[in-house]
Amino acid sequence: MSNLSKIIKKEVKELLTPATLIPVIIIAVIFGSLGGVFGGVEESMSEPQKIAVVIEDNGELGQVAFAVLNSSAEIVYNGDDVKEALGTLEDAGGSSLFVIPSNFTSNIMDNRTGTIEAVWVMYGAGLMDSLPSEVAASLLTSVDQAISAYMITMGMTENASLVLQPTQLVETTIFKDKVMDGISPGAIAGVMSSQSFVMPLIVMMVIIYAGSIVISSMGSEKENKTLETLLTMPISRTSIVFGKLVGAALVGLLMAIIYMFGMGYYFDSLVGSASIDLGEYGLTLGVGDYVLVGISLFASLVFALALCMILGIFTKNYKAAQTMTLPVTFLAMIPMFVTMFTDFDTLPTVAKVLVFAIPFSHPMIAMRSLMFDNYALVLSGIAYTSVVAIIAMLVAVTLFKKDILLTGKVARSEEKGRSPLGSMIRRFVLKRK
Repeated sequence: MSNLSKIIKKEVKELLTPATLIPVIIIAVIFGSLGGVFGGVEESMSEPQKIAVVIEDNGELGQVAFAVLNSSAEIVYNGDDVKEALGTLEDAGGSSLFVIPSNFTSNIMDNRTGTIEAVWVMYGAGLMDSLPSEVAASLLTSVDQAISAYMITMGMTENASLVLQPTQLVETTIFKDKVMDGISPGAIAGVMSSQSFVMPLIVMMVIIYAGSIVISSMGSEKENKTLETLLTMPISRTSIVFGKLVGAALVGLLMAIIYMFGMGYYFDSLVGSASIDLGEYGLTLGVGDYVLVGISLFASLVFALALCMILGIFTKNYKAAQTMTLPVTFLAMIPMFVTMFTDFDTLPTVAKVLVFAIPFSHPMIAMRSLMFDNYALVLSGIAYTSVVAIIAMLVAVTLFKKDILLTGKVARSEEKGRSPLGSMIRRFVLKRK
């Protein structure tokens, strides 16, 4: 083997380590999953929308409107009972009910704007949850165009503004059993997303900041040999683990409080200028709700720190520690994107299980869940995250008692049973010889 090939082999061996491969694999899986999710959304948006239609107008223009809707969407109900139409629409998973009132044709014939009533059924508070209604709303543009063409054909061109816009839309949104008159799903999703965007961003920042502190501390202590000195002191390994976790958790909570005050003020200024007051519909949080959010955040933070400590145990130096923060960061990015664009209640069952299994997701979905009094989801999330955090801490304590803490690898069979300090002394003696 030539010298060049030996150098290449050496460099590949040093660079191609689990610490470098694991983050790349996780990133590939995450982006592949996100691509599948957005691809599925795009595919569902391209399918005909399921709508319900109530035609109270027997005139020619009412039939024109129905013909356009029937050719562009899948009509799951066509009758004259609004309550029955809403029930059928919800059973079919549709989101749009269009009502053509009895005076629709007569108003347009008398040079008055015709009114179309739209009732939107909104199942979730995410940005993507408003897309079906936005797509269905575009059908009304086609209705306008068809009516304009009919008016031009019939010579009804005296009122040019009416020909250009013959109809007007009156909207009502049913959002989780709350009836909101004159409000579109897009407006609701925008306000809800601005309010629920604060917590996911805070959780992300706290996890990245506190997690990097723990992993970097482990890598730095190994590189500077201060960890070996710490282990020789009359302190139990359990106390060392919990000391590191509590210290990092306190720093993380302090940063969370600072972020929450700053971002809360920023987003309150944005929401204050919005046309929708969620307090009118009971969508507010009390002091107890904020306490539950804080508990959920603390449990999630403890799990993140314990996980970072476990990863830090496998690092050999400060440089390797920097790459080990990527898996935790991208693991937190999954629920952040999910909560930003979708609602947990509207996710498929498999996606719900996956999101629930990620402890970082629970403080992110807690605020929105508490707005709708979904205490069962929040309390179960706190319990689950606490259990997972305790397990992670026990694993960290167990690994702290193994040789892998100093060697970065599992001990060989002949070295099992020896303490890390004893193994370190034996290696030192062998080097002296």
